[in-house]
Amino acid sequence: MKFLLWLILLVLCWPLALLALILWPIVWLVLLPLRIVGITVEGVFALLRAVVMLPARILSMR
Repeated sequence: MKFLLWLILLVLCWPLALLALILWPIVWLVLLPLRIVGITVEGVFALLRAVVMLPARILSMR
C-alpha cells in the first residue's frame, strides 16, 4: 500500500517523491531512540503491574 502511494506521488510530483525516498532512512534513524525508550517504558510498566498484582494472584490460587 505504501509503495502504491509512493508511486502515485512519483507521478504527481516526482521531486517530492525522490526527496521522501532520500529522507526516509534519516527520519527512521532519528526516531529509533524514541522507539527504544517506548519499549523500555512499556517493560517498566509491565513489571510494576506484575509486582502490584502479585498478592492478588497468590491469594486467588486458593
